[in-house]
Amino acid sequence: MANSIPYSILDISPIPQGFTAEDALRNSLDVAQHAEKWGYTRYWVAEHHNMTGNASSATAVLIGYLAAGTASIKVGSGGVMLPNHAPLVIAEQFGTLESLYPGRIELGLGRAPGTDQMTARALRRDLMGSDDRFPQDIRELQHYFGPIQEGQSVRAIPGADTNVPIWILGSSLYGAQLAAHFGLPYAFASHFAPEQLLEAMKIYRELFKPSAQLADPYSAFVMNVVAAGTDEEAQHLFTSLQQHFIRMRRNTRGQLPPPIDNLDTFCEPHEKAAVTQMLQCSVVGSLETVKKELRHWLDATGANEILFTGQIFDHQARLRSFEIAAEAAQSL
Repeated sequence: MANSIPYSILDISPIPQGFTAEDALRNSLDVAQHAEKWGYTRYWVAEHHNMTGNASSATAVLIGYLAAGTASIKVGSGGVMLPNHAPLVIAEQFGTLESLYPGRIELGLGRAPGTDQMTARALRRDLMGSDDRFPQDIRELQHYFGPIQEGQSVRAIPGADTNVPIWILGSSLYGAQLAAHFGLPYAFASHFAPEQLLEAMKIYRELFKPSAQLADPYSAFVMNVVAAGTDEEAQHLFTSLQQHFIRMRRNTRGQLPPPIDNLDTFCEPHEKAAVTQMLQCSVVGSLETVKKELRHWLDATGANEILFTGQIFDHQARLRSFEIAAEAAQSL
């Protein structure tokens, strides 16, 4: 069946309790290979640092591994946290990837550090800088990916003339305005910061200026998906992610925990309420439930594409969830 809307995956390569980063990375490849068969458009990985529950810190390296193990699905970053890196280094990395896997590599960019301040310092981030450099860094990247100009002294080799597609990622109105100004596609991180999703999508469409890369606005939003045979089974699996976010709020991060029978035994009512608010952009349930919820979110956002993310403790259950999500998206 031809799907009416593209659907994709954002992966943070979760490390379940009792498993290793190697397990997580191999699981990510397995998900990507299945996603390709299930009609997913793109498979993105997100840059995080100093998090014992995520294995996607070396984003460009992981993209190469995933692209090598798949044949046609687009592979990219969702995103590279640009303040952590010199634009030239990113241009060379993604120019190399594009040279190896032509037409399949994408570069999503964010402006957060993707970590805590001490780790940002360890990353040798320019601590004297500010978010104000983000637009200039994007322009610099576009320059490196374009044709070499006469007299250009600094060039990205590989990178020059590869025209790697750039996306802007964000969880606030700033990213929407910036993506619109640059005429770039835009993805909103509503899977953990949903508050400004609808307003950001509206601003992006209203302010969009056509560019060499993109003639019309193109937006996506990220949502958590936990799908299973029944609503009850899905809700049970979802408790892993709920526990994970509660631990983050408690500053007791760790690996992804197994699901539990009753979340109320794990947390206080105010913690549960806060996490429910953070995770409101989630679809949890059977195929029919997921279909209904997807339709609601697409109508509300007016987005062109859905990016699913799914942190589920059991790998086979995670695969099944993405399979059901694909089936639901194909029916829209």
